[in-house]
Amino acid sequence: MNIYDDIRKNLISIANFLGVIDQDVIDRISVEPPKDESFGDISTNIAMLFAKILEKPSVDIAKIVKVELLKNKFIKEVEIAGPGFINLKLDESVWFQCCKYILESNIDYGSSNIGSLKKINIEYVSANPTGPMHIGHARGAVFGDSLANLLDFVGYDVTREYYINDAGEQVINLAKSVYIRYLNLLNISNDGFAENLYPGEYLIKVAEKIHIDHGDKFVDKPEIEWLPYFQNVSVKTMMNLIKKDLSSINVHHDIFTSEEEIHKKGYIKKIINILEKKNLLYKGVLAAPKGKLKDDWESRPQLLFKSTEFEDDVDRPLQKSDKSWTYFAADAAYHYDKFMRDYFSIINIWGADHGGYIKRVEGVIKAISDNNVNFEVKLCQLVNLSSSGKPVKMSKRSGNFITMREVIDSVGPDVLRFIMLTRKNDASLDFDMVQVKEESKENPVYYVQYAYARINSLFLKAKNLKIENKKIDFSLLNSNEEINLMKLMAKWPRFVEAAAKAQEPHRITIFLNDLASAFHASWSKGNEDSKMRYIIESDLNVTNSRLALAKAVQMLIGIGLKILGVKPLEKLN
Repeated sequence: MNIYDDIRKNLISIANFLGVIDQDVIDRISVEPPKDESFGDISTNIAMLFAKILEKPSVDIAKIVKVELLKNKFIKEVEIAGPGFINLKLDESVWFQCCKYILESNIDYGSSNIGSLKKINIEYVSANPTGPMHIGHARGAVFGDSLANLLDFVGYDVTREYYINDAGEQVINLAKSVYIRYLNLLNISNDGFAENLYPGEYLIKVAEKIHIDHGDKFVDKPEIEWLPYFQNVSVKTMMNLIKKDLSSINVHHDIFTSEEEIHKKGYIKKIINILEKKNLLYKGVLAAPKGKLKDDWESRPQLLFKSTEFEDDVDRPLQKSDKSWTYFAADAAYHYDKFMRDYFSIINIWGADHGGYIKRVEGVIKAISDNNVNFEVKLCQLVNLSSSGKPVKMSKRSGNFITMREVIDSVGPDVLRFIMLTRKNDASLDFDMVQVKEESKENPVYYVQYAYARINSLFLKAKNLKIENKKIDFSLLNSNEEINLMKLMAKWPRFVEAAAKAQEPHRITIFLNDLASAFHASWSKGNEDSKMRYIIESDLNVTNSRLALAKAVQMLIGIGLKILGVKPLEKLN
């Protein structure tokens, strides 16, 4: 049940009655709660929207629309305001039916088919397999996974993907770092860690495994003999560690795509052929960048992609002067692979430091697909990690960052996920590992979980009193707090649809906090007035109806938490 969608359908039928059939105009009909609640429950701009088309004053159109709307049994009052705004007040039976619908629909309330099973690929995390995940990776992981849940909930066919960067210089450096640890285990002196290597202690276990399996076999061997094996073992070990950490916060992927496999499939040569036919490649020398030289800049001719034709600031190299492929070439080939899998839309979740990389990837996708694929990048800003207001010190084990595992062990997976979604992905996030565990109204995850657990305590009390939930009459619930709860729950389908269209799962946490706040307000009313308590032993009809209201609230909190990937707490410690 979506009362806003029902009213929209009513207005569309009125549009047809008035002779308006232009779909673009009909799509612009607004059906939303007015900013000022005193204006009613729903406001629409239909009269002003149709004035120009019908060549009539908007107020005159509003009068016709009013007559037609009042034929709807769920609409109690219709008022025309100003130049033609129409405000509706709904009959309270609408809110009662909504509660009944929630109880009957269980986990499906608010789900829809606006996605029409269109295929969407969401690539998220894709952390380099050179070490354990840090707190910044956690934000991208949670955001991407929750976005996938949200889009799946409204009817898209979602594929969750992880791109493994298991080729190139960084993986070679990883293997070299493990080799140094291997030599350390054998008490063999070495030159230590160069600036581009990985000094984290987490690599000791990788070296120990190789030592257990092969002893001193690789000592004094030339690099060409030990490097491939060390690369393979190191990447596999790091990916197992990453997958384990992701699983611990309920993040899972459908597909893991290997960069090395992309190279082996010959996809780079395929995209080179495609871009050559489109006259989008040339040999040239890029102007030296101002300031620090970039990794992909050379003073000699390189094979360049005409990225500037797609609003990039410079053209981008695909092949270096030594004939080796750039990272961008592999990335272009990887997105060609995605394109060949026939996705309606491709969404990449990247860290904030990748903003300058968007235009070149966007350009090559437009070129390869003839602009037939929707491509978006969602950037996740930094997480400022602290403890009681003080910045958290770096981890010795990881080398130069705080691992995600350390945070999980400190606050738990559900707290981590919820807090990561309290702000929009492109806004910086403050994460205090002490404050997020406080039992207070200021802690959003506690506030929502407390509402869920508090309702469980109600049912336990009702069970102990042997109160059976038989007769339910929501019309007995007419306090402002109870009606506000019902109205808020009726907004959920519209709210979740808007969150999906905006691709903003953090909106779900906002709704859940509002719902928890409304429930706690109704509970507090019972502390002030015994007649407003949820359980009144002398009035079982009211008690049963309030318990049903509480159940609807709890079910909706559970639905929202599931989208966020957070498990509800049955009881608080």
